[in-house]
Amino acid sequence: MTPFERRVLILVKKIPRGKVVTYGEIARILKTGPRTIGNALHKNFYLVKIPCHRVVRADGSLGGYVGGLKRKIRLLRREGIKIKNNKIINFRDCFVKL
Repeated sequence: MTPFERRVLILVKKIPRGKVVTYGEIARILKTGPRTIGNALHKNFYLVKIPCHRVVRADGSLGGYVGGLKRKIRLLRREGIKIKNNKIINFRDCFVKL
């Protein structure tokens, strides 16, 4: 794991339960692009400790997840996030800035 990937995971670990952050928000903090963040999260092998399921697209759609989309939906719903058609319904209520 690279130092950059570690910084991404450290930020993601700070996302509170029941909240989401966008790839773009993390990219803004680290001064890079959203796809770079997605690539770093794809290498997250600590799915329980590092909640990368809480990182979503800026339009409230879910994006990808190493554990699969069904698992991402299940995890987010378990935290109280409402999802319909792979998109967060209450996105404004769930979004948090880091």
